[in-house]
Order: sequence, then structure tokens, then C-alpha cells
Amino acid sequence: MARPSAPRFLNFGDRFELPVVLQNQTNEPMQVAVVVRASNAEFVVPPSGGSSLVNQPIPPEGGTTNTSNAGRRVTVPANDRVEVRFPTTTVSPGMARFQIVATAGKWSDAVEISIPVWTPATTEAFATYGEIDDGAIIQPVQAPARAFKQFGGLEVTTSSTQLQSLTDAVLYLSSYPYECSEQISSRILAIAALRDALGAFDAKGLPPPKDLIAAANRDLKRLEALQDGNGGFGFWRRDGEHKWPYLGIHAAHAMTRAKEKGFVARPETMELSKQYLREIERHIPDWYPEDARQSLIAYALYVRGLMGDRDAAEARMLIGRAGGVEKLPLDSLGWLLAVMSGDANSQKEVAAIRRHLNNRAEETAGAAHFTTSYKDGAHLLLHSDRRADAIILEALIGDDPKSDLIPKIVRGLLAHRKAGRWENTQENVFALLALGRYFEAYEKAPPNFVARMWLGDVFAGGQQFRGRSTDSRQINIPMNYLMAQPARQNLTLSKEGRGRLYYRIGMNYSPENLQLKPADQGFTVTRVYEAIDDPNDVRRQEDGTWRIKAGAKVRVRLTMVAPSRRYHVALVDPLPAGFETLNPELSITGHIPQDPNDRKNMWRWAWRWFEHQNMRDERVEAFTSLLWEGVYNYSYVARATTPGVFVVPPSKAEEMYHPETFGRGATDRVVIE
Repeated sequence: MARPSAPRFLNFGDRFELPVVLQNQTNEPMQVAVVVRASNAEFVVPPSGGSSLVNQPIPPEGGTTNTSNAGRRVTVPANDRVEVRFPTTTVSPGMARFQIVATAGKWSDAVEISIPVWTPATTEAFATYGEIDDGAIIQPVQAPARAFKQFGGLEVTTSSTQLQSLTDAVLYLSSYPYECSEQISSRILAIAALRDALGAFDAKGLPPPKDLIAAANRDLKRLEALQDGNGGFGFWRRDGEHKWPYLGIHAAHAMTRAKEKGFVARPETMELSKQYLREIERHIPDWYPEDARQSLIAYALYVRGLMGDRDAAEARMLIGRAGGVEKLPLDSLGWLLAVMSGDANSQKEVAAIRRHLNNRAEETAGAAHFTTSYKDGAHLLLHSDRRADAIILEALIGDDPKSDLIPKIVRGLLAHRKAGRWENTQENVFALLALGRYFEAYEKAPPNFVARMWLGDVFAGGQQFRGRSTDSRQINIPMNYLMAQPARQNLTLSKEGRGRLYYRIGMNYSPENLQLKPADQGFTVTRVYEAIDDPNDVRRQEDGTWRIKAGAKVRVRLTMVAPSRRYHVALVDPLPAGFETLNPELSITGHIPQDPNDRKNMWRWAWRWFEHQNMRDERVEAFTSLLWEGVYNYSYVARATTPGVFVVPPSKAEEMYHPETFGRGATDRVVIE
């Protein structure tokens, strides 16, 4: 019997020893030949003295050594087992597959396994967006000096609609890793808002529309399972944690939009949410600042309107209690405008909101933006100015589609993206909702043009756009081709015919040097590995490399420093592929040694700074909604299971809704031997 014991994942750049256990269940010793075949992985000859193999390569006929290093012949004693290891390295991100065959006379066994190979620990990407009405543009292109030629390249995407430029925002939401109730809701909202146009998102890495729709239905079920008995939601669990009024409203918003687009939403869940929104003031804690309370009520009224439970009278009362539209935050006014627009009894308030928004708009020749603030409750609403822009944009499209502000707000929103997306899940989802409505409302004459592209003097491809379509086309030029060309070339993109050509020119690559240095942009994060059973199990060399004994328990200790108060913090620690975490939530884990620091400070252990933690195959995560300034410790225990040399991406702390506030440690190198 052949039983591989592979790690759950790999990072591009890892080298490891694939263990295969050969078990003899007979009463006689066996001479066993075992061979491994792989795709997206290569077998390597270990350095002298660097392998713990206890068997010899299979010599093929003729007696020469098999330099592929993928075959072994070993004697397995009766009713015993022998471990065979195959030194292996990754080829590229994706999926590595291994086929293992063992034979001994008339006996044989075979098995096939697959291991995900994650994107390189260190990747960099750049992109530029633009449009062509007539003629052509020239973009200089230069391959990075020292990069892996197996990964990345140049990607040129063309489209006849600006909707295609939202690709990266959808990708960001569809692949956001943390999956609390807010993020699940935002993902549902994005897919629901753009369901009719998902064919436009023909970008690398984005699942087909049918898969996104299926994922949204699965997310709806997950979201429904998080709803409390009164209709509210917490970030991570149904019971046992403080409920956030904003999350209850946002989840109801997601389910309502999904139902409008034909997704499966349970009527019982929807009715419970509707009742929660009707009683929203009862669910807002007394200590919430007044401006935060006003915005929560406005958002609840807006979602009730989408549910068919429009209450313009309550919206007018909210404005009256606040002392006029000038006293309300701008995003609140956007929600209230959507509720009152078209209501005969609300004309005075609607006119006042229009006038106030025109006065508060910060305009340039081509763009417009709004700035609003909260006294001390912005984090309770996951607020940002860019989200307010999107909320106001959608309200104006519905209320006054000829407003001069609308195209300016659109240009302002699109101009404030970084790497094709906005800052956080909230900004992305509300921008997608607003821009989705914009593109549905404003369409120019049907396009009829041809786009062509050259790299240097070589024609790279062309595409014809005829009629209204959200189709896009992507031309990929692999990194190995770019690196074989002269140092710098011009990429020429031309358009002939009627209409506007939208384009995205992007390059992604992985530097050969995978060692990231620490960065402090709001947090300081450090990571150390500590021995538990024997001090010699974990050693650190002068060059920083960690050498860990195979089979040893290791305590991973993270130290995070926040110089000032932070909100909605995620602390994430990637694992070496040769580690397995010991999860205390699983009954089969067994005893986990207590952190000696906790025994010294029992009062600190009784109060955990984090509210929720996840232990995944490739990383460990801890979250809190509020973090006061100070020094915080987080530790967990893992076991070193697979020999090899592993790249470990840096630990990172960030504010999820303001990710420019972050800090990371350094890339580590772990050798398990």
C-alpha cells in the first residue's frame, strides 16, 4: 500500500520532500519499486547531505542512474512500513498533481493527489486605464530586471464599455479572504447588482458568471445562518457577540438586491429583516453618537424602500428632528433622497437636499467629490468619503438623471481607484451599485470599430466591436517572451471606427528576491518561532533562516504594536507549507501546551484582545473591531510535518476598511529537517 503524506498547500518557490509511506501487510519482506509522476512540479536531486532518503534511485536498464530522481527501489520488511521521500520543487502557481505507483511482484498500488500552489509570496502589479476616441496611444513597456519568467506577463484588455474597467473591483470582492457577515453581504450585493452584465468581466482569475451566481446563492445561505432571532447580525457568529445595527441593515440590503435579481432568498429571513429595520431605533445602543444614529435610520429607510416598504413620512421626520438637511451627514442625505424622490409630500425636503448637495460638492473641471465626517462614530458605520460619493451618485441618477454632477461624480469615483479598485469592501460594493445603475441608464450610440495592438513591430492581435455589447477581449503576453525582448518597447493600441475604446494595460510579476522587508504604515508586526518540547527543535541562523526539526511542536508568536486607536483590525500570519496548525476548536487535536507568557499574566489571558480567529490551511487570522493603542501578543501552536525549504510570506496587520493603514513583518525562510 502506497500512502503519500503531502502538505495541504505550497507556495511558489518552495522546495520540499514529498513523503510516501510504503506499507507491507504480508508476512514476507518485499522489494518495492515506487515511481512518481508530476505536473506543475519538478523532482530535483538533493544537495549532498541534504536529503534524509534511506533508499536508492531505481537504475533503469543499462545500469545508469535515473537523473529524474522520481523513482526508488526499497525493501519493506514483513508487516512493516518504510517512508520514501522525493525532493520536489514548484513550477508555477496553480495546481500541482502527483501520480504515485508502487509495485512488488504481483502486488501493486497507485494513488493520485493534487496540491494547490499559491501565488508567489511576493508579487507586484501595475496597471493603467484609458480610452481612445480617435487614433492610437503608445505605452512604453519594459520587463522587470529580475523576475521569475514562469509567472505573470503583460495583459491588455479592450472593451466598448467602461463597465469593463470595474473588473478589478469585482475580483477584489469575489476573492476577499476574511468572510465576515459584512463581506459576505458585500459580495452578494456586487454580484446581484451586476448580474445582467457579468459577461463583461472576462478577466483572468474571475470565475464564469454561472459560478459566481452559484457562489452568491451559497453566500445567501451562509448569511441567513448568521441571522439572530431578532433579525440582527454580528460580524462572525449568530449568537454570543454584540450585534451591530449597521450589519443588520447591510445584510437586509444584500438579500433584497439578490431577491430582485432572481437569487434564492428565504421569505422568513426577509420578513425578519424587514421587522428589524422597522424597529431599527430600538436596536441602536444608547451610547452611539447622534450622527451615527441618524445615518443608521436613513440607511434602514432606504433598504425598506427597496423592500417595498417605503416610508417617506419617517424620512421627513428624521430631517425635522435633526434640524434640517444641513445637520445630517451627506451619505444619510443620499439614502433619504432615494426614499423621498417622487413623493408629492416631500418636494420641499427633496429640493433642500438637491441644493445642499450642489453646495457641498467639491468640483474640478472634470470631476466631483464630497467630504463628510462623523464625530466619533465613523467606524460604527464603516464610513468613508468615497462610499458617500457612490451613495449620492445612485440617488441623483434616480432623482435627477440630467444633473451635471452625475458624470463628474462618475469620473471622480473612477479616478480614485488604486490597482483598479477602491479602498475596502464597502467602497467597492457601493461604487459598483452606483456605477452599475449609471451604465444601465446612460448608453451612447452603438459602437462599430476595430481595435488593433502591436508590441514593437510585432502585431499582437485585434478585435472588432459592433453593436451594444459588454464583451471584452484580453491579449496575454507571457513574461518569458517579454524578458527575451529588448529592454524597452512601445505598445501601440489603435482604434478605427465609431465609438469609444476602453482599455486596461497591466503587468504582474514576481521578483526573484522573495524577501520582503518589514513595513510600518500604522502597525508594527514581528514573528518568531519558539521550541516547545526541546530547545534544540527550533534554531535561527545568522542569516535569519529558521531551522526546525521535523515532527516538532512550534509556538508561533506574533507581536503587534498599534501606536493609536485602530478599527476593524485583521492580523494575518501565513504558514510555511510544511506546518500544520493545532486547532483548539477541534476535539481531535489533543492537548495544546499553554503559552508560558499567559501563565505569567493570567489577567491578560482572561481578556483576549481579538474577537474571532480562523485557522486555515495556509494562514491563521485574528480580528477585532476596536483596538486601543498598545502592544498585543498573539500565539498559536503548529507542528512541523514536511521536510523542505519553505518561503513564508510576512505577517500583516491592517485596518480592513482602511487598508492603507497596515504593517507587515519580513519574509521568512523555514527549513524543516
